[in-house]
Amino acid sequence: MEANSSSSFKIILGSASVARRKILAEMGYEFIVMTADIDEKCIRKEKPEELVLVLAQAKADAIISKLQTINNQEKDAEPTIVIAADTAEANSQGLPVGDYIKDDEPTLLITSDQVVVYEGVIREKPSSKEEARQFLKDYSGGHAATVGSVHVTNLKTGFSKGEWDRVEIYFHEIPDEIIEKLIEEGTVLKVAGGLIIEHPLILPFVKEVFLVLSFHPKPLV
Repeated sequence: MEANSSSSFKIILGSASVARRKILAEMGYEFIVMTADIDEKCIRKEKPEELVLVLAQAKADAIISKLQTINNQEKDAEPTIVIAADTAEANSQGLPVGDYIKDDEPTLLITSDQVVVYEGVIREKPSSKEEARQFLKDYSGGHAATVGSVHVTNLKTGFSKGEWDRVEIYFHEIPDEIIEKLIEEGTVLKVAGGLIIEHPLILPFVKEVFLVLSFHPKPLV
């Protein structure tokens, strides 16, 4: 898909997720990628819906702070170029980071978070191969839920809004050899709950997917 050059805004994707980068790229948007240097383990909430919203907002706050620092540095130095570590479609031309907060054109910062809920317990990224293996064995023939959030901040106006949704996923039996291939390949070690249903090794064993709840709260600021 061709880049959406007619957009009246710029986009910063505050996520290293390949899946999220792919979504924006396929929609034709140009964007840069910045990641938030936060310790997610220090942010705790009992409810998964609250946790993903707070984490997405914390990522936005961290990236805004980073942008302000870079902007100050650019006043006395060469423009800093941040290029998405993605396909050419994602960011075919590098753009000075400072432009994203001082330009007249609005810039949208998109951050997000996701956790997996299994038998009422929140699961984040596996801490080891053994934990990832157990996660996948638990899902085999059963079901889990993903709770995800998206937080969008207009860097020009300061307006921001967060939303979350919950999706129930039911699985066929996942063969042990498939689980081992997933562990060896490594992607499941980098995602919440060790689960990425669009992965070509997992997708054939996804039985049903239901969006069971979507929530649209008031603006956060």
